[in-house]
Amino acid sequence: MALFARLRQRFSRRATLPTLGSRRVSPGSRPGDAPHEDALRAELQRDPNNIEAFDALVAMIRRHTAGMDADADPLHAPAEDQDLKKEQADAATWAAAEEFAGHTRAWYPLIELARLSLDDDLEAATRRLATAADRDLTGRALAAGIALLRGADLPVDALGLGVGHWRGTAHVPEVGRQLVLAALDADRIFDARRYCDALHAHPDAQAAAAVLAEVEPLVEAAEQRTAASNS
Repeated sequence: MALFARLRQRFSRRATLPTLGSRRVSPGSRPGDAPHEDALRAELQRDPNNIEAFDALVAMIRRHTAGMDADADPLHAPAEDQDLKKEQADAATWAAAEEFAGHTRAWYPLIELARLSLDDDLEAATRRLATAADRDLTGRALAAGIALLRGADLPVDALGLGVGHWRGTAHVPEVGRQLVLAALDADRIFDARRYCDALHAHPDAQAAAAVLAEVEPLVEAAEQRTAASNS
């Protein structure tokens, strides 16, 4: 983690809206990279949640990081290749995410910052996820945040995030799916059933039906196990 911290410090900056998308060529750039970086940053200024553009910028920063002169750059430190590549990828992601997280419509960069900070600072990560959910009216950010917390084996935190931000009929059914799964992960079968019932009333009946086809059998199986254990 020491190398990651140094790389993150090297590439991170506090972005402000007037400078978002402006030219900021990464160290180690190759000839011709500058216009590409300009185009990516301009696109992310227009839509900070363009995942394809974000990933492309991360890949470019990561390549520049990997290509630094090890003898000239004090950030270089001995490490296993696998660990070094992961640290470089994390640092590149942090650099791009921090640059655009200040955009008033940005939610995807906040999800990435939360992912990278989750192990070290759960409170800060949760705040970032809540802000991301507030900025996105579709519910995609909320679904991603719940999934992130579930993946970290934090189903109760995932439910707390979801309950505080879910707008059942306005958000995509994927939010309901993630809530059902989080409730099952937390062994809250009653809550899982309530979320299923809410999905039945979703205006996008086709998408909700696809979600229900996946999660309702899981809820029914959990209910049956609970009934059997209580009998």
